[in-house]
Amino acid sequence: MSDLLTVTAGGFTFGARLESEAAPKTVAAFRAHLPFHGQIVHVRWSGEGVWVPLGEMDFGVGYENHTSHPAPGQVLLYPGGISETEIILAYGGVSFSSKMGQLAGNHFLTLTSGLENLPALGRKVLWEGAQDIAFVPA
Repeated sequence: MSDLLTVTAGGFTFGARLESEAAPKTVAAFRAHLPFHGQIVHVRWSGEGVWVPLGEMDFGVGYENHTSHPAPGQVLLYPGGISETEIILAYGGVSFSSKMGQLAGNHFLTLTSGLENLPALGRKVLWEGAQDIAFVPA
């Protein structure tokens, strides 16, 4: 099974690679939900990122390959706990947190192409509001 995905968001298209070796449980859990569709909104606390709020959705995973400081183009799954479940995509500097404090999410996906459009996506979500996002096998 290929680790390659296409991510479309806010009119932009990105190539992506699942991080199967670094986060195998998270990748397997996410793969079970493909194709995955949602809406991104701008982060409230974390800096230059967008997120998919997922409420009480349970992916059945704990922490693996987790970080609080994803690089631009890295996608994290926060499996829930002290804050709601979410997917966060960094388009610039991110220090992942919520009103509860610092959080860490599982780095399970990395954008591999279209990175030059990340700042424009971030600005679009910030100034125009929620945008559709889709993760589909390439």
